Amino acid sequence: MSRSKVKNLRELVRIRQALKRQRKKVVFTNGCFDILHRGHIECLRKAKSLGDVLIVGLNSDSSVRKIKGDKRPILPQADRAQILASLEMVDYVVIFSQQTPLDLIAKLVPDVLAKGGDYRKDQVVGREIVESSGGRVVLVKEIPGRSTRNVIGKIIKRYSDG
Repeated sequence: MSRSKVKNLRELVRIRQALKRQRKKVVFTNGCFDILHRGHIECLRKAKSLGDVLIVGLNSDSSVRKIKGDKRPILPQADRAQILASLEMVDYVVIFSQQTPLDLIAKLVPDVLAKGGDYRKDQVVGREIVESSGGRVVLVKEIPGRSTRNVIGKIIKRYSDG
């Protein structure tokens, strides 16, 4: 039986401190990861390639509803966390309930902050914290047409009674 990759923030802060002592480069990314698709996989793969350890901040169900509306998430946070944790490139998953991961980033201070290419660097939450500590922000190029919104739209179109 393997140890769980899903951690709470307190556990992750201790892990981060140990990783810093070991001179491991920590990469952080975050998102809703509601219906996992190729765009997510490519973004996570690229993020992991930027360092030694990849921590994924996962929006809680209540956080997703605030951002995406009442019809989301499709999958509950426990399922989304376990799906992410099963991916080889993901080292740790932490669920957060705020709308942004600013508190996580402030406490973990990753070496690299990776975000999808649908953002500009000046829009990336936590950029100042990471850059002021000597880290960097990397925007990962999106795969056109690969989004949860597109997947949901395709399902609705194919399975609607209309």
